[in-house]
Amino acid sequence: MSRSAKERGLLVLGLMSGTSADGIDVALARITGAPPRVKAQLLADTAVKFPAAVRTEVLRVAEQRPISAGELSQLNSRLGGLFAEAATTACKRFRVALSFVDLIGSHGQTIFHQGVPVPYLGARVASTLQIGEAAVIAARTGVTTVGDFRPADMALGGQGAPLVPYADYLLYGDAKRGRVSLNLGGIANVTVIPAGAARERVFAFDTGPANMLIDALVTHFTRGRKKFDDNAAMARAGRAIPALLDELMRDAYLKEAPPKSTGREYYGAEYVKRVLALGRRHRAKPNDLIRCATIFTALSVVDALNRFVVPKNKIDQMIVSGGGTRNPLIMAQLSAALPNVEVLPSSRVGVPEEAKEAFAFALMAYETFHQRPGNMFSATGATGPAILGKISYAPPRKAASRIK
Repeated sequence: MSRSAKERGLLVLGLMSGTSADGIDVALARITGAPPRVKAQLLADTAVKFPAAVRTEVLRVAEQRPISAGELSQLNSRLGGLFAEAATTACKRFRVALSFVDLIGSHGQTIFHQGVPVPYLGARVASTLQIGEAAVIAARTGVTTVGDFRPADMALGGQGAPLVPYADYLLYGDAKRGRVSLNLGGIANVTVIPAGAARERVFAFDTGPANMLIDALVTHFTRGRKKFDDNAAMARAGRAIPALLDELMRDAYLKEAPPKSTGREYYGAEYVKRVLALGRRHRAKPNDLIRCATIFTALSVVDALNRFVVPKNKIDQMIVSGGGTRNPLIMAQLSAALPNVEVLPSSRVGVPEEAKEAFAFALMAYETFHQRPGNMFSATGATGPAILGKISYAPPRKAASRIK
């Protein structure tokens, strides 16, 4: 790399599609330096929706419904094309030529995640599968692309999740304030960053469901007319049922100690059926059950902090990102249940709420490109640092004028 390229750093696109599979978040960042002095500036962000048929198929497969090897292969390539289109569309919106982008980091679309080893064919096996072929992204954009970040951590005994804590540490570490970074996507996860903490003291875990459960109930009760509870309107029209909430809070996952991760495999269709049955048993109306699921999201986060964080760590601020920040009931419940903690959206500290995860995978791609580890093994449970991801290089004719 030339001296001028080192000075300007790399222009990196991060691509992220979460467990809700509602589209692709894109973040453009300029990144320079090396740990512990990596400097990352978020320049722009946007979101590109999935075609409805693609989202339906992704959710179907993620619920572990039958799919042939051929169909899975086709879906992998189709998603790779959609991620490439999202990168191209985003650059047009940003008014940045795609030829100026040095690197892409793509999380892909998770369709299976088994973080803890379970018996399989005579051995205990843990595995994860994110699809959205990175080679397709690199070929169609002409930009070297890093994808498939999780398996390297799992190969070292980690759960392959959560990975965003690396970015949280770089973005939110503070010498004087203990912070928790909470992401409310399909699943809720926290990164705990004690005041002045070294990287090894940072830890993180998934606390339980967030938007995934609420969205599923809204979709069910509206027969697909609505996909989410806009401004918590349905929840606010319902009533809380304490006995129902008590049963939700007995969820076995909440009691598991970190490191731990979860996803649609646990909180998917079968879990929703159990919640619906619970609602019928307590004679909950649709809005009542949506309100209880919304409060449950907040209370499960608070429960996780009280069980696993607060006893040993002083927390001054909780920085919240993800789509759940748009739910005023969740945010109000968090503030009420944590009176000694300042709860604030991530935009207050310079990162738009729905851009952080895409921004994080831009950072991780940057580290991978420089052959540096990007996992926080204190968070994932891996035995040590891992260089994450697999690199798909841009075709030579398109890459020749890029990084030199």
